[in-house]
Amino acid sequence: GVFAHLERLEAQAREIAVKEEKMKQEEEKQARLKARVRELRLQRDMLLAKVRLQKKVRLREERAMSDLAKSSARAVLEWKIKNVKGVLQVSYLTGISGKQTKQGVCFCISTAYESTYLDTYYVHLLVKPEVQIHQHSVPTFIPLEEIAKKYLQTDIRRFLSVLSDHLNAYAGRKYQADQLQEHFSDQIEGTLQRNSLCNLLVFNYKVSSKSKTFPFKVRLLYGDLCCSLPTEVNVSCTSDAPASLAEMAAAHSDLFSRVALHKAFRSFSSAEES
Repeated sequence: GVFAHLERLEAQAREIAVKEEKMKQEEEKQARLKARVRELRLQRDMLLAKVRLQKKVRLREERAMSDLAKSSARAVLEWKIKNVKGVLQVSYLTGISGKQTKQGVCFCISTAYESTYLDTYYVHLLVKPEVQIHQHSVPTFIPLEEIAKKYLQTDIRRFLSVLSDHLNAYAGRKYQADQLQEHFSDQIEGTLQRNSLCNLLVFNYKVSSKSKTFPFKVRLLYGDLCCSLPTEVNVSCTSDAPASLAEMAAAHSDLFSRVALHKAFRSFSSAEES
């Protein structure tokens, strides 16, 4: 009976030891889990703090960018208005006049050739929110859109200057053709052929008023649209013209490239009279 009792006691002791070991392991596991929970909560709190900080920084940056954009837009607008006022102050020296309107500025561009005042054109510009052409009387064959795209947003004075060069050159070419048709029609065969831009002229002509034929044929091309003199001159003799006129045709070609068209014909008349 004693040995059996001892065995029961030993068995109970082993069970107690196993239970205590399990409890100890469970406590250690719970301790580890609690430590992990605390670690994760700490990481969570750090991440939340980082996110809040990033939001604050982003909001500050957005406000700063917004203020900068407003300031830049205001500065650009002020610069444009100042630029327009500067143009108004000096434009009268270049045949360009202007006056402020409720919507912007209206510029008038006067054209002239050899001290003769010709046509006047206007361009009405809006300056808010950006500089743009509101209305104009510029002929459709003048490259207004191309000039505006290149200069209008950055340099209004340059825009007006280039546009004025185009208009004055066109006016000069048209004036020469009109003068030739009006004063020397008896030396031209038929009607002077020209396009809208007056940068291509073709006609047959004679030098002597006594001649019954028109032995010379000329083609004038004005490749530079800001110039009133041709860049290409081609003078040839008709098939029935005397061979001796070929040298005269070459001289005419040189003259047309240097002198206004009507002045060249005036020199022909002077030479015939002398």
